[in-house]
Amino acid sequence: MPRSPVSPPLLLDIDAFDEDWGAQSTAPVSQPLPLLTREGVVSVAQHGQRLDAWLVSLAGEFSRSHLKGLIDAGCVRVDGKLADSPSRKVSSGQQVWVELRPTAQSQAFVAEPMVLPIVFEDEHLLVINKAAGMVVHPAAAHWNGTLMNGLLAHHAGAVNLPRAGIVHRLDKDTSGLMVVGKTLEAVTALSRAIADRVVKRQYVALVHGTVADAFAVEASIGRDPASRVKMAVLASGKSARTDVRCLGRVVLDEDHPNGPIRRAFSAVECTLHTGRTHQIRVHMASRKHPLVADAVYGGSPALGLTRQALHAYRLAFDHPITGKALQFESPLPDDLAQAWGRLQMANQKPLTGA
Repeated sequence: MPRSPVSPPLLLDIDAFDEDWGAQSTAPVSQPLPLLTREGVVSVAQHGQRLDAWLVSLAGEFSRSHLKGLIDAGCVRVDGKLADSPSRKVSSGQQVWVELRPTAQSQAFVAEPMVLPIVFEDEHLLVINKAAGMVVHPAAAHWNGTLMNGLLAHHAGAVNLPRAGIVHRLDKDTSGLMVVGKTLEAVTALSRAIADRVVKRQYVALVHGTVADAFAVEASIGRDPASRVKMAVLASGKSARTDVRCLGRVVLDEDHPNGPIRRAFSAVECTLHTGRTHQIRVHMASRKHPLVADAVYGGSPALGLTRQALHAYRLAFDHPITGKALQFESPLPDDLAQAWGRLQMANQKPLTGA
């Protein structure tokens, strides 16, 4: 099916802590934007249903009101013809096609009860210790089961907030601390604090190679012109700075089918001064120290890890309403703690730091 002429640019499935969240890249990219679609056939039991109601059975991750909006926007076709009304009745055997457009509107998605790893909550905000593997906001290939779906079920006010109160993000496979607003006043103040760079964000990472004791990476970051899933150090990108402090280094022999391989690893603390998409991952890779198990940026698996070795362990900010200074710390999750333990044993002395 052709793309509707009124379709906006699709948002990319890059889920990162990014103060430019929502900004569209103007950099040329060689790959075409993917068309996100779904198709289905009306069953005998569904004969006579309203089109918008039937679409809920095809794309239940979205609210009925959002699906109605897709019909009105020309994103739905029935037997190849543009659907003219959400209230039209469907007939058994008809084939329905829909273009699924990403959106930041909380009302577009359904609430999904889930256990949220909350470390702090009051009437204005909550702080969450996100697990690796959890997507923050619905996007391509991850329309449900996200933190946003959980927030919509957690408190009634989330549906009236932009992105259910989410003011920053972590990559899907990055674990650690996030703050979420529960009121419009809190969301506005937290967003301003992030933009003003007064929210302190510190991470622990395990990287390949032997790093210096301390250094800063100041290198602009933009969309990689050769890949839509990557960022890159680009002169035309936006300014970015990461301070890096070495917590420990080790050289160890790892088992390999062709015999042991000697490899060097470092544990580092990274402090963000800006919040560009994939900033730590890009900056460390640019210094030839990619994160362990970060396949996107050249970090091979090691130390038993199957996801990028990055954890947001410290988050500090002033409460957006009371002004009270708040600081939260999160211990390493099990997979990173086990990898950290392997480094400690190989080093035969405790690694210092977080």
